[in-house]
Amino acid sequence: MKKFPTLPPLVPHRNSSVYTQMMFKRIFLAQGWEMHGEFPNLPKAVAIISPHTSNIDAWYGFLALLGLNIKITIFGKHSLFKTPLKPILEWIGVIPVVRNSPQGHTQQIADIIASKEQIWVGMAPEGTRKEAEKIRSGFYHIADTAQIPIVMFAFDYQHKIIRILGTFETTGNYEQDLESILKIYEGKFSPKHEKWLAKPLQKHSKKD
Repeated sequence: MKKFPTLPPLVPHRNSSVYTQMMFKRIFLAQGWEMHGEFPNLPKAVAIISPHTSNIDAWYGFLALLGLNIKITIFGKHSLFKTPLKPILEWIGVIPVVRNSPQGHTQQIADIIASKEQIWVGMAPEGTRKEAEKIRSGFYHIADTAQIPIVMFAFDYQHKIIRILGTFETTGNYEQDLESILKIYEGKFSPKHEKWLAKPLQKHSKKD
């Protein structure tokens, strides 16, 4: 039987029907993919997934999220909510933020997190799918400011697995903690396109 975890009770759930959840889970598994690892039972977290080298990453991630019935919050430009996209953005779980807010983007998001009983914030550390020069630090500073753990996920295209790599507690030392996070990822991921792998991840890629 193919592996696919059950969402723990403290993790925020979507309001999808059991039928909808099972449909997306079956589509995910039918494409040969599995999800391995223990899902952390946390009410609040910053969830990251790497590597990001293809638009198809979003497809598999989307199927997995809906199959799990997990509610992932994404922060987007407040101006998008003044367009016809507003209903779709709200359904996906996007929360508007003002990028040039006086209190700062990170603090604004941390304040929203503090106001919620349950919230998992989804972020892409690379920020682009084409050989990012560095890992963007936004996910780290949000987790550190909000004092919530980082939950790490990895795409392993070689074996068609999304891996749950566990949690990481920030110390406030970004450079040191980033190196620790990359070591956790080491050998546990493989990208869709090796040539577009972010430079900081290249030396940690799965080799077999």
